[in-house]
Amino acid sequence: MTLVVLGYGYSSAAFVAAVRDRFERVVVTVRGADKAARLAAEGLEVCRLGPDGMDPALPGVISTATALMSSVPPDSAGDPVLGRPELAAALAGATGLRWVGYLSTVGVYGDHGGGWVDEDTPVRPVSPRSVQRVAAEQAWQALGAGSGPPVHIFRLAGIYGPGQNALANLAGGTARRIVKPGQVFNRIHVEDIAGALAASLQHPQPGGAVYNVTDDEPAPPQDVVAYAADLLGMPVPPDLPFASAELSPMARSFYGENKRVSNARLRALGWVPRYPTYREALEGLFAAGEGRR
Repeated sequence: MTLVVLGYGYSSAAFVAAVRDRFERVVVTVRGADKAARLAAEGLEVCRLGPDGMDPALPGVISTATALMSSVPPDSAGDPVLGRPELAAALAGATGLRWVGYLSTVGVYGDHGGGWVDEDTPVRPVSPRSVQRVAAEQAWQALGAGSGPPVHIFRLAGIYGPGQNALANLAGGTARRIVKPGQVFNRIHVEDIAGALAASLQHPQPGGAVYNVTDDEPAPPQDVVAYAADLLGMPVPPDLPFASAELSPMARSFYGENKRVSNARLRALGWVPRYPTYREALEGLFAAGEGRR
């Protein structure tokens, strides 16, 4: 049993930690030599994969995989994995693949004026990044068409967890309470992403599936910062109107999409979030020492 993880980052690392014991062999890819050396020292089998080239052994590794997950983001040229003929051929010829996962984003749904969406809601991406994600989803699903491996698409909400959360931002002096009336976001703790992927791995769907990976409570972003400040015993940062906030184009684009995302399909698979709302998650992170000075 071999697991291949293309793109070993924040979410992928949590997934590997959750399922590593299920596999005889785990191979991950990274872009840089320094990270590859560090992970190898930690006992992981590592291949290089980046815009400057790849480990020549990687196609052979993929051809022997029983499970494969990709978190490699698309670019203007398409999906960087499927865009490499040697990797696409290895995937097509990997007859032992029983599960394929691709990490996408709830951004593919676009703006719904605060209304609810689920996996049957037609995608209507707004930002260029989300347009690229839809194209990448379709490319991975095409890989699984017909007699191909079952491809599962995971549309992730805003990711947070250890080291990446409102508590850490407050302690670092970077937290802001940007207020846009009516705006809500779903979120997802990185451990719950790992749990969702592990549940799907345990129950692969014939023909694949699409899952929203989100918490239970879409909430205004300013409420999250206020709750974190209360936990830390710090003053709640003042309201900063969205219209006057200095934001990067990418950050501003997030506020152009307002929706509530259902996780009912994933729950029906047997997944139960450890952190159903931001409150349980922040309390757990606070108890672990996040944001303490």
